[in-house]
Amino acid sequence: MPIEKSAGAIIFRREGDQTLFLLLHYPTRSPRAKREHWDFSKGHIEKGEEDADTVKREVREETGLEDIKIINGFQERIKYYFTATPRRTIFKTVVFYLAETKTKDVKISEEHIGFKWLSYEEALKQLTFEKPKNVLKKAGDFLKQKRAL
Repeated sequence: MPIEKSAGAIIFRREGDQTLFLLLHYPTRSPRAKREHWDFSKGHIEKGEEDADTVKREVREETGLEDIKIINGFQERIKYYFTATPRRTIFKTVVFYLAETKTKDVKISEEHIGFKWLSYEEALKQLTFEKPKNVLKKAGDFLKQKRAL
């Protein structure tokens, strides 16, 4: 079974007293994919690339954000299977980092059909899948411990 490894970021920014999280709107990719979905920025780790380098590259490519600062102490992995074609199932792991930006303006790539900056509660409701929701919950707990949410 093929294995894919990716890295991504839970990107947040501060607006006054509020912390906002960036979600990307992904289109339906195949006839088997049932729907569009909302998720975090993420992408394949290229050969010879460190996780953090992948995060910075993917965020820049997908959002145009160049000023992200990866927050030390937070790293969360998810694992899942997905069907790429009717006869090809892939095992995927994604490591997520927490990253802060000061930039509000986002320029999404052709990979996406939209984006939203949302409060923690709104982001939890907007995320499509449970595993990213759990990652956001852990990121929220981490920020609360740091008294930053």
